[in-house]
Amino acid sequence: MAAKPRKARRAAQKAETRAEAEAASRPRFSNVSASRKDIHIIGVERGGLRDFYHWVLTIPWWVFYVCLISTYLSLNLLFASLYWLDPGGVANARPHAFIDNFFFSVETISTIGYGVMTPKSLYANVVMTAEAFTGLGMVALATGLIFSRVSRPTARVLFSRIAVITPFNGVPALMFRAANQRGNQILEAEASVNLFGEVITVEGHNMRRFQPLELVRARQPMFALTWTLMHFIDETSPLFGATADSLQADSAEIVVALSGVDEIFAQRIYARHSYLPDEIIWNRRLADVLTTNEDGDRVVNYYNFHKLLEPPDEPSH
Repeated sequence: MAAKPRKARRAAQKAETRAEAEAASRPRFSNVSASRKDIHIIGVERGGLRDFYHWVLTIPWWVFYVCLISTYLSLNLLFASLYWLDPGGVANARPHAFIDNFFFSVETISTIGYGVMTPKSLYANVVMTAEAFTGLGMVALATGLIFSRVSRPTARVLFSRIAVITPFNGVPALMFRAANQRGNQILEAEASVNLFGEVITVEGHNMRRFQPLELVRARQPMFALTWTLMHFIDETSPLFGATADSLQADSAEIVVALSGVDEIFAQRIYARHSYLPDEIIWNRRLADVLTTNEDGDRVVNYYNFHKLLEPPDEPSH
C-alpha cells in the first residue's frame, strides 16, 4: 500500500519541477515597467537628455558598444564626406579616394596624427578644426559614460524561486530565502515585503495597492551568506484567510525589496524580486542549506537553495 503514495509523490515532484521551470521563465514585477508589452504610457512629458542619459546607463553592455561604435563610424563617415568634397584638400590623399579621406578622418578625430596625410587647403583645415573639437567631446563623453557604467554599484542577491506558506510554531508563515552571491558583507541590510493586489474600498471601488507584510526580522547588521525572510500570517496580516485560489483570483503578487551598504563600494545597493501565486507552495518547507561536514566546519549548500523538503510520508492503510 505504501508503493502508491511513493509513485504519487514522484509524479507530484515532476509536475512541481516543471512548474518551477515555467515560473522561472516568466517576467517578474521588477521588469513590468520595462518589458510588459500590454502596458502603454501616454500623456507623460519626456525627459529629453536626462532620460537619454538614464537609458545609456541601463542598456546592456553589447547595446552600449554597438551604439558607441555606430556613433564613431557615423562621425568619421560624415567628416570623410566633407573632406571628399574638396579633392586635393588633404595632402598625400588620392583624389576622389573616399577611403583615404575616411582614414584621415579617423586619424584626426582620434588625435593620432601619423603625418602622412595632412590638411592642405583652407577648407580642409576648417573641417579638421571642427573634427578635432568634435573628437575631444566624443572622447570625454565616452569616457564619462563608461566610467559611470563601471562604477555604478550593483547587487548580486539571489532569491529562492519558490516561496512557501507553512505552519511555524503553530502559526502560518510566509517564508523565502535571499543570498548574497558575492559572499562579501552587505552592512545594515533591510528588507521590505508587500502584497500587491486588488483591494475593494468602502465605496466599492476596485483598486490595486501595496499592503505591507511585516517581517519577523526586517534588518540585519551584516548580510553575507543566506537570509530566510519570514512573515507570520495572523489576524493583522493582509494574507490572513487567503488561499491559493484567492491569490490567483486577485492577481496578487508578493513584492520584495532588499537594500544595504556594500562594504566594497561603500554605497547602498538594491535588489528586487517577486512571487506570483503559482510560485507560492503551501504546506511545504524549504530545504536546509546550512550543514556541517565531517570535520565540524559549516557548509553552505546552494544546491538546496531552491529545493523543498519532502512532505511527510502518508500513513499506510
